[in-house]
Amino acid sequence: MTTVVSSTDAIVDEVLADPTAVLVDGRRRATLSRRALVAPVDGLPWTEIAVGGPREAGEAAEVAARALPAWSATPAAERAAALRAVAGDLDTASTAEGWARLVSRETGKRLAEARGELALSAVYFRVMADLLEEQQELVLQAVPGAVHHVEPRPLGVAAVLTPWNFPVSIPARKIAPALAAGCPVLFKPSEVAPLSSMVLATLLDRHLPAGTINTVLGEPADVVDPWLAHGEVQVVSFTGSTRVGRLVAAAAAPRFLRTVLELGGCAPFIVLPDADVEHAVQTLLVAKYRNNGQSCIAANQVFVAREVAGDFVDAFVTATERLVVGDPLDAATDVGPLAPAGDPARLAALVDDAVAAGARVAGTRASVPDNGHWFAPAVLVDVPAAAAASRDEVFGPVAALSTYDDLDDAVAQHRATGYGLAGYVCGTDVEAAREVSRRLRAGIVGINTGTPNYPGAPFGGLGLSGTGYEGGPQGLEAFQTWRTTAVVGGAAS
Repeated sequence: MTTVVSSTDAIVDEVLADPTAVLVDGRRRATLSRRALVAPVDGLPWTEIAVGGPREAGEAAEVAARALPAWSATPAAERAAALRAVAGDLDTASTAEGWARLVSRETGKRLAEARGELALSAVYFRVMADLLEEQQELVLQAVPGAVHHVEPRPLGVAAVLTPWNFPVSIPARKIAPALAAGCPVLFKPSEVAPLSSMVLATLLDRHLPAGTINTVLGEPADVVDPWLAHGEVQVVSFTGSTRVGRLVAAAAAPRFLRTVLELGGCAPFIVLPDADVEHAVQTLLVAKYRNNGQSCIAANQVFVAREVAGDFVDAFVTATERLVVGDPLDAATDVGPLAPAGDPARLAALVDDAVAAGARVAGTRASVPDNGHWFAPAVLVDVPAAAAASRDEVFGPVAALSTYDDLDDAVAQHRATGYGLAGYVCGTDVEAAREVSRRLRAGIVGINTGTPNYPGAPFGGLGLSGTGYEGGPQGLEAFQTWRTTAVVGGAAS
């Protein structure tokens, strides 16, 4: 295969040559504070990155505040053109090597998935450009002698706080609508995979006026607290754990900031009695093991109807045993290493807890390298509702299966978790499956598919999974406020 040289390769080289997670007012900043980055594949440090603190965070907020008047007044067509230019670069990068390999190196995800993430990120920018240009001022003439003009306005400076598991597409999902709305962005990437995010920040900076996006990584209290206290910051969008989401919500509450919180999930995966077993197995393989199982919408509670349980469990265990665990840069690999160093031990404890509660580990687990952050996929069967693997977010390649006789019981167990992000239903009678989906506490549901998300549709959770929406018109409106102007007299009437 011929290697594609992307225009972003130069940005990747620039970021790697002098790693810094501080990019303010169009300038990369070297700082005295540095952090080591560890490669999941071998567990060894491979570079250090400069990080910021209260000084850099405060400066970034002031720069964004100064950029607000000009960017918010930039015509929609010009903002849309900038987003489409970013999308074009991301499209090219998704077929090249440099950026995708960096994503794999930092997160442990397969190279093919890293390329897919870049391609998905392009769609977010393109969709938001389209939605911005489609958005119209609403003119109401319901009151005699008066005209009411209803127009969207940028909310203010946006603070965007993102995790490591999708270090490009999750920032894209937040930054694209913020920029489309006319909001300058304060961007805090994850400390686990910051360089992949810094390539995006650098790319954006090249297509935007200086100061429109400002990036600082540092201790949360040093970076986020100054941002949320700044008078021009009016919206905060966070993706991460429910525990940290509570802290963000509490910090935003005193100033009544708009919050978009995409938090933890415990997605049910319901296999109905009429399901096509082979198709359901293939769907679960994607919904469970995609991105090494480290996805907020990953299948978590797998409920299988007794009528098909025997065949389904046997087929899923066999399929899991065939998964290749190895180097994420190897095209033959199905599951790579986990990004956080402590995750293998955390998942092992989940398995032990489930077994102690009465579950059993089915099949033979793959061997893994001695060094690095490795955890071979594990299938747990007959998992009791009380086991942590069934009621908490697993966030890794552990599948917790249980058999149900009464669908009402399975739905009740799902709803008892308090989470409400995603869900899955497999069945050949699609209308019946849709009826089951309506009973789920979930913001997004896949019926016979393990990849239900699309950038043009809203994505958001309920309960412990957060509040607000990303994607679709709702994602754009999250960064907007609405102004109604009533005009009486003159030509306007």
